[in-house]
Formats: sequence, C-alpha cells, structure tokens
Amino acid sequence: MTQGRNEISPAEAGYETQPAAPGATMADSELGRSTYTAAAKRLLPLLGVCYFLSYLDRTNVSVAALTMNKALGISATAFGLGAGLFFIGYFIVEVPSNMIMHKVGARRWIARIMISWGVVAAGQALVQGESSFYLARILLGVMEAGFFPGAILYLTLWFPAAQRARVVGLFMLAVPLSTALGAPLGGLLLKLDGVAGLAGWQWLFIVEGVPTVLIGFMVLAWLTDRPEQATWLTPQQRSWLTTTLAAEARETASRYAITTRQALVNPRVLTLSLVYFALVFGLYGLGFWIPTIIKKSLAIQDNFVVTLLSAAPYAVGVVAIIFWGRLVDRKGRPALLTAVPMLIGGLALALTAFGTSMPWLGYAGLCVCAIGIMASFPGFWTLPSVFLSGAAAAVGIAVINAIGNLSGFAGPYWVGWLTGLFGEAKWGLVSIGAVMIIGALVVLRLGNAPPADHRETGSAAPVTRQSTTPPGPPPPRTVLPTDTSGSPYPA
Repeated sequence: MTQGRNEISPAEAGYETQPAAPGATMADSELGRSTYTAAAKRLLPLLGVCYFLSYLDRTNVSVAALTMNKALGISATAFGLGAGLFFIGYFIVEVPSNMIMHKVGARRWIARIMISWGVVAAGQALVQGESSFYLARILLGVMEAGFFPGAILYLTLWFPAAQRARVVGLFMLAVPLSTALGAPLGGLLLKLDGVAGLAGWQWLFIVEGVPTVLIGFMVLAWLTDRPEQATWLTPQQRSWLTTTLAAEARETASRYAITTRQALVNPRVLTLSLVYFALVFGLYGLGFWIPTIIKKSLAIQDNFVVTLLSAAPYAVGVVAIIFWGRLVDRKGRPALLTAVPMLIGGLALALTAFGTSMPWLGYAGLCVCAIGIMASFPGFWTLPSVFLSGAAAAVGIAVINAIGNLSGFAGPYWVGWLTGLFGEAKWGLVSIGAVMIIGALVVLRLGNAPPADHRETGSAAPVTRQSTTPPGPPPPRTVLPTDTSGSPYPA
C-alpha cells in the first residue's frame, strides 16, 4: 500500500497494531500506565541529571568566555573555533561509541563516558591560551561522544513508541534547565575570582565538572540495562513491557528491513541528519554566543544580570518542551510538529536581528528562537525509531546525532567569524535563522515515515489513535531477543 505523506499506518505512527492485549498502547490499560510510571520515575531523573551535566559541561564555556577570553587573549574567531572543535572529536567517535554501548550495555558505557568527560571538563581550568583551549575542547568531545545517542537508544528500549515523544521531551528538559540554571550559576562562580589563587572562570570549570564524575559512579549502581533485568518492576509489568516492545520491534523490522551497514548511508537517515544539523546550528550558534551578544547589544556590565537574561528564554523552553512533547504524542504528526517551531524560531531570529535601533526587540527574537528550538526536539527524535530498530537504530541514531552536531562546530565558528568581520552579531543571527527555516522545510518534505516495505505482515489500515477495547489479562512473558555477540540488546 502506498501511503501519502500525511497518512501513516499505526506502526509507522508509533501505535501498536496487534489485536490482543499485548498490542494495546500504554494509554489503553492500567497495567501499561503503571509500567510507564514506574519506568519513568526510575530512569528519567538520573538520565536527565546526566544530560543536564552533559550540556552544562559543553556550553559553560560561553559563560567562562565573559572573563576567560580577555584574560587569555582569545579572540572572537579563536573562541568560536575552540567552542566548535568539541564537535570534531565528538563526530569522530560518535558511531563507534554507540555500537559499543549496544554491545556492552548502557549502564557500564554511560558510566564510563560520564567519568571520563567529567575529568576533562574540570581539566579545562588548566587552559593557558588558544592552543590548549583547542586541545581541551577536542578531548571533551571525544570523551562525551556517544552519551546522547546512547541515551536516546536506551529510551527506545524501555518505552513503547506511543509515549516516546513525551519521554524524549522530559529527558531533554536538561537542555533548557542547564542554561536556565547553569548560566546564573556560572555568573556566580565567576565572582569567585581570586579565591585560592584561581580565576573565576577556572572555578566555573572545576565546580561544574567534578559532579559529573560522581554521577558517573551512581549510574553504575542505578541504571538497568533492559526490562527483563528490572527487579524494581512487578512480574506483570516486566511481562507487559517486554511483550509490547518485542511486538513493536518485530513490526518495525518487518516493515523496514534495514541493516547496520545500510543505516550508515540510508537516505532518510542522512536527510534527518541534515535537519538535525539545522536544528543544532541554531542551538549552539545561539548557546555559545547569547551571553556575549546580550552583554554587548544591551550594554549591560554586570555579568550576573547577563546570565539571568541568557537563562530567561530557556526557562520558558522548559514549559514548551513538555507541552510540545505531549502534543506530538497526541496528534501523531511529528514531522509537522518539528517543522512549525523551527520555522517560527528561524523567522523570529532573522527578522528581529535587523532591529539594531531596538536592542530589546532583538533580545525578544533570541528568546522566540531559543524556545522554538526546544520545542522541536521531542517530535524530531521520534522520527528515527519509526523505521530503525535494534543495532540499525544504534547506528542510525548515532549517525544523525554525529552529523547534526557538526553544526555545533560550524555554528559558533560561523557566528564568531561574521561577528569579527562585520563588528556585530546581526548577520550571524540572520544566517542561523535562515538555516533553521531550510531545516523546517526539509522535515516537512520528509514526512512522518518512509513508505513501508511489508515483507511479512502486509499493509496496515490507516492510523487509529487509541483502542477502546478493554485491556485483557497480561500476556505470557516474551523475552526480547539478543544477538549471538553477547549484546544485552536486540540485534
């Protein structure tokens, strides 16, 4: 059956298609709801803290730059280059890191990532000039590579597709929270200048890096690799969850038979990578420069006030990301609901950047753009799991994140270069808005799901949102298949 871009089957939309109780979505049964609640309460707080520290450790350099750049003689162009070099190391190691996680399990590998990146993050306090700044940023990217795509993959192994957008949204609350809380915290840490003979920016790196190491050890004790091992779930909850996830994995594999090698070069994977490139271009293009832009354009001298204004749009982004994640799950149109906030944010930033005589209007554009970026994430990260599963999902998600995060290098460097060239940030902000608009149009063109390849199950009927059939008794336990390589996850 050939489906239009806006008409998708239940499985493609992330809804179960089995007729029996195992096929009910999480919203259809009390058992499903209780399982979701138990898993969310157990896993999301710790993973959220991990991502909070991840984003904080990679972006606190923007706050440090308020005093570090002058102290070390780092130019705007050099700072943009160094901030972005993080993503070169990140890109090189990303896919191998996610494949290792798929083999050894999330608990051990995420712990290793956090401990090593925490050490390097705190070690940035030893930077003495441009060269050592470049080296520290590359090493930080290498050590952190694999955490985010590994966490996204891990969530797909615990939460059925019909709840995945809100779960991703809750996990990614770490991004706006790390800025809303981290920027003012960084501003306060800068006030420690001179304590114990260290500069304020050095204290910032140390105080925000050490907790990452400690949380890394906590991950070893708290995370569970897969539902079958979850002693904190009841036997009925374990059975329901493993059965539902196994049914979804079979459905995805039968519709889209994509191998790990094919996932590396799959056209849809590569196109999603370009969309994510546009989204991250805005995220980091703004993130690394927003304190500096606010300080200069609004002529504010107090660095703490600058960090409070930098945090404001991300505080609103917390609400946006929760609301939008729930909206994506309810409407089942992730492509459209990814494109809309990207488009609004890009247009707002590009248009208000010209209001040089009204700096607060420009600040409003920064805020709208930042909120639009936050709202785009939940819908976007449901798109890969529609057609990828198992090891192919590990590779595909890592490819999307790796290529997309290259804009974490390009964005800050591009804004820094244009700022140095024209003496103002206007054209850098306009270019960010233009890239986001292009990304929004591409994801609209891409649609919710590729045409299904019904090799086993045949065509499915158009999507029906939620079953009204009362849930039956829990199904017999079905254990998720494991591959012969010893991986704790499905092949």
